[in-house]
Amino acid sequence: MLRPFRFGVVMISPAPRAAWREKCRRAERLGYDVLLVPDHLGMPAPFPALVAAGEATERPRLGTFVLNAGFWNPALLAREVADTDALTDGRLELGLGTGYVKAEHDTAGLPFGSPRERVDHLEHVVTEVDRLLRDPEHRPRPAQTPRPPLALGGNGDRLLRLAARHADVVAFTGAEQAPGEPAGTLRLAGPHTLQARVAAYHRFASEVGRTTPAELNYLVQMVEITDDRRAAVRSYAPPGPTLVPVLTEDELLDHPAVLVGSVKEMAEQLRAHRERYGFSYFVVLDPFMEPFAEVIEELRGE
Repeated sequence: MLRPFRFGVVMISPAPRAAWREKCRRAERLGYDVLLVPDHLGMPAPFPALVAAGEATERPRLGTFVLNAGFWNPALLAREVADTDALTDGRLELGLGTGYVKAEHDTAGLPFGSPRERVDHLEHVVTEVDRLLRDPEHRPRPAQTPRPPLALGGNGDRLLRLAARHADVVAFTGAEQAPGEPAGTLRLAGPHTLQARVAAYHRFASEVGRTTPAELNYLVQMVEITDDRRAAVRSYAPPGPTLVPVLTEDELLDHPAVLVGSVKEMAEQLRAHRERYGFSYFVVLDPFMEPFAEVIEELRGE
């Protein structure tokens, strides 16, 4: 059974109070279901930004997309999560991932670790934060019981097994280590690889006896309203310096990271991705907030 669509916008650009509040209100008026903040140096600080977003809006959920677990101690994170959830009247959704930008760890003076070490730390953070927030003696208390919904971002086997046990939302990155490139240099995985990763999650969820799979999420990295889809994908430039494109035009046209065409064509693309992969929760970066809102309107209620 297909889940209803849900749509979020990732606020990547810091702004003064008045501009931040207006951007959040604009997203609410445009129909976004979730306002999200990332966890990268140079971008908004997640928890104060979400509290401010909550004060400026009434309807949308508020989430981290996603916190870099390497930046966080579980006890301190549990305090931030609980208080932010209380201050936003139970609208918080906690997103966590391993982190993938070594330069940010270097700047912060924090160890980066091997992929195995980063997943180990993420697992420790997830299990400890879950334990702390479920403890009725923990202070402060979150507004949601037993804790805010948890999203885990990534696509490796160990992360997907962790998600099968704990996550309410699985955010598929659709990226993989680029062969022959320095650690942390990613490439966009092809549609067939992405489909295999989704199948792996469902297999792991079945192994742990999960009867209701998590909501599946995907970040759309390009949105363009156009009558020439091929010309649009030729100009596709993945966000950030660590993601390199290696797919053909046809693969990009078929990829959930790239949304191009008329509004009706883009709506049909999202329906097809929901049918093929099970993705029902799509998010975009805030530079694409306005054009994507037209697609939200086309899909409203589905």
